[in-house]
Amino acid sequence: MNATGVARRRTVVWLIAALLVGSCSSSAESAATPTRSASTTAATSTPGTVEVAATTAPTDEPIATAEPQPTQAQALLPTPVCSPGHSTPAMTEGPYYTPNSPERASLLEPDMTGTRIVISGYVLGTDCQPIPGAWIDFWQADDDGVYDNVGYRLRGHQFSDASGRYTLETILPGLYPGRTRHIHVKVQAPNGPILTTQLFFPGEAQNSADTIFDASLIVSMQETTEGLMGTYDFVVERAP
Repeated sequence: MNATGVARRRTVVWLIAALLVGSCSSSAESAATPTRSASTTAATSTPGTVEVAATTAPTDEPIATAEPQPTQAQALLPTPVCSPGHSTPAMTEGPYYTPNSPERASLLEPDMTGTRIVISGYVLGTDCQPIPGAWIDFWQADDDGVYDNVGYRLRGHQFSDASGRYTLETILPGLYPGRTRHIHVKVQAPNGPILTTQLFFPGEAQNSADTIFDASLIVSMQETTEGLMGTYDFVVERAP
């Protein structure tokens, strides 16, 4: 082989070597470049990822909350609201009071007719604080508007508990000429003066015609799954 042939052969070998080096370099660069995997792509485009969470960042707008629903206890809050220094209005005793009634919280008897009702509440002082051990004496007419003036039917007294609370089971009193529906009550804090008053009922047509009716003595009433419920708080003077 002459000098020209040797030179050509060397040129071809150099070109082949250059091509091989370039190919290897390209493959190495391709292997070193990070790519986004299918799972990464899906994560950035699926609701609930960081991108979506960023749209729910805190703002200055108030957060709407559901209004609290009144409970039965709230619906039966003592009535009227106690006003410091003011006691429950006094009313006439009437002609049918009998002293020394039996101690009992229920005036119901097995043969008794009429609409049953439970009345509860508190005995409070004029400082609006409960009075434990207060004496409460109830008497009323029966479903026909008649008082028992011989015995103690629909008559009874009780004492408020340690929290000042009382509960009375009875019937709605009947009507008689000249009066609206009412229950007579005497209330006394231990060793305090006796308050004589009456309880009235809402929605009675005769309320407006009764000359001694007082709206501040109306029992708050509500029909429940357990029957007719009423509430009233008595406010009396404590012992001097």
